[in-house]
Amino acid sequence: MEQLLLFALLGLGQGALIAGMALGVVVTYRGSGIINLATGAVAMLAGYAFWALRTDQFGASLGPGLSLAGALVAATLAALLSEYLAFRPLRNAPPLAKLAASLGLLLTAQAAVLLGFGTEPRQIPSLLPDNTVTVLGAIIPVDRFVLAGIVIALTVALVALYRWTRFGLATRATAENEQAALLAGLSTKEISLVNTLIAGLVAGGLGVLAAPIVQLDSTTLPLQVVPALAAALFARFTSLGIACTAGLLIGVLQSLLTYLSAQSWFPSDNGNAMPGMPQLLVFVVMIIALFLRGAELPGRGEETQARLPIVPVPERLLRTALLSAAACAVALVVFPFDFRQALTNSLIGAVIIMSLIVITGYVGQISVVQLALSGTAGFLLSHLAVGAHIPFPFSPLIAVAGATVLGVAIGVLALRVRGVSLAVVTLAAALAVEQALFANSSFGGLGGVRVPSPEVFGISVGTDASFRGLDGSQPSPLFGFLVLAVTVALGLYVANLRRTSLGRQMLAVRSNERAAAAAGVNVRNVKVAAVAISSFAAGTAGTLYGYNFSSVSGGRFTALASLGLLAFAYVGGITMVSGAVFAGLLSTEALVPHALHEWFGVSGTWALLFAGVSLIVTLVMNPDGVAGARHRSKQNRRLKREAPPDPDGKTDMPTAETGVRPAGVTR
Repeated sequence: MEQLLLFALLGLGQGALIAGMALGVVVTYRGSGIINLATGAVAMLAGYAFWALRTDQFGASLGPGLSLAGALVAATLAALLSEYLAFRPLRNAPPLAKLAASLGLLLTAQAAVLLGFGTEPRQIPSLLPDNTVTVLGAIIPVDRFVLAGIVIALTVALVALYRWTRFGLATRATAENEQAALLAGLSTKEISLVNTLIAGLVAGGLGVLAAPIVQLDSTTLPLQVVPALAAALFARFTSLGIACTAGLLIGVLQSLLTYLSAQSWFPSDNGNAMPGMPQLLVFVVMIIALFLRGAELPGRGEETQARLPIVPVPERLLRTALLSAAACAVALVVFPFDFRQALTNSLIGAVIIMSLIVITGYVGQISVVQLALSGTAGFLLSHLAVGAHIPFPFSPLIAVAGATVLGVAIGVLALRVRGVSLAVVTLAAALAVEQALFANSSFGGLGGVRVPSPEVFGISVGTDASFRGLDGSQPSPLFGFLVLAVTVALGLYVANLRRTSLGRQMLAVRSNERAAAAAGVNVRNVKVAAVAISSFAAGTAGTLYGYNFSSVSGGRFTALASLGLLAFAYVGGITMVSGAVFAGLLSTEALVPHALHEWFGVSGTWALLFAGVSLIVTLVMNPDGVAGARHRSKQNRRLKREAPPDPDGKTDMPTAETGVRPAGVTR
């Protein structure tokens, strides 16, 4: 009993950080209608700023008070940049675009920290008391109680601010009806800015205070936003008191689960505590929150009529595919071995991004679990091929089917919600799969598992095949040809899906679920079909990855890597197969990053920074991505050629965006 009490009280420190971030998420949502996934990144930036100021990293070591002030200034600057560079320009954008922008902010902050401070965790000096107290026989550090008390006091202060001040009333009015608030003369931009600053200060302050209890690195603090989102879901992104209470309880439950997982009766992994239990708990908590409040989850901004990225009907599909495949096949033969490997990686990246085209581009549902599904298929492939001795092509087909079943199961659990809420629950699912499944040695293992080379009638078609290209080195172009064939076939299917009845129903669901249902579309079945297709594509990419590297490692399928992949998908064009190809060229270890590293010495961290910044710029300046912009340019040129001049000698030219034609003009 004493041990249970000890771990429950120890969990107050973690719970206070989760509660503080949940407060930041709720405050931001109240002010701007944005679910800010970068809240944890603000805490990380403040923590690193405090560490640098206290440890003489900038040439002088400051005292604790000045260091804390500097950290809060850093958090304020981060909040200001978020507001002016992303939130304000996207104020009238669809909710999914706003959420994607917060992903861009998270990636940018993470890359900046990696470039500035490296990958090593930092031990931040604590500002809290380091003595202990005895509670019912258990010795508890005082800092847990102090931190929890600070969060509770902040909650009380914020509740009073929003309930009894003019600013609080204005924020509540804006959150309930933004258009009416504008008509009443309220400055919604200023209200959003102040709330963003408050959220940044809360997250930054808690990041400094709680970093000694958790860990200060580029991953731990940013991902604390996931349990904070679970707490915010229980609070419906509106109630500060519920968000604080839920956050504290989640921290306590995670600590208790850590204690229970170390007991002899608890399932273990090779004698060690079962990994990933806290992350799995957060996912379960989210599912419970969705089922309890699914019909009441926030809908602010859901009726925004802003333009979504275009989904054009593909033209000259087969010719483009054949010409591109021919050029790629030649490149696989003539490229040196390292660029041949990078090109193969690009094709695999394009395959997994095609899964995002279906679920996000066609249906409008942001899913962050696709890379985790790829990893699941890769590990299943190893078990089937090595453990069960199932030959190619049956082993990859079964592995892909298993990943598809997992993807559909996750999707079905989240069917009650849509849009941004799905992104939240799939992020938690990705983290749970990464920690509980991939880190488990009985299934995955961070050290990696072996994948044998694929063989057809005893002849290898893998990277070690006898045909080695012009340079005579591995990887063999034969495996590149196999990946190319799968990429082309899947690309043709995804592009042609846009033309089918199911594709049109997906677009109807993306545009307006209620209108689609009124028109006779079975929204649930369409979503399940989209999840199944996208999961199949993600699983296919995972098996190709396993064959490509002859092994599968959980470190390549992290939740943060999945966020980077989503960023590249948006930059390339989230609704077009050509966008997936472009994004595949930009993805990790693909052709463009490899060329930049070889020719200019640009590291992968710079590529992550490019992904984050490019995602924000794309959403603000060109939400259709590179492929969409190219399509619009072609359409405008064609419409300009077809439009006759008006009596004044000018061309009455329609645009690809409006599609308006002069009277009497036909194709």
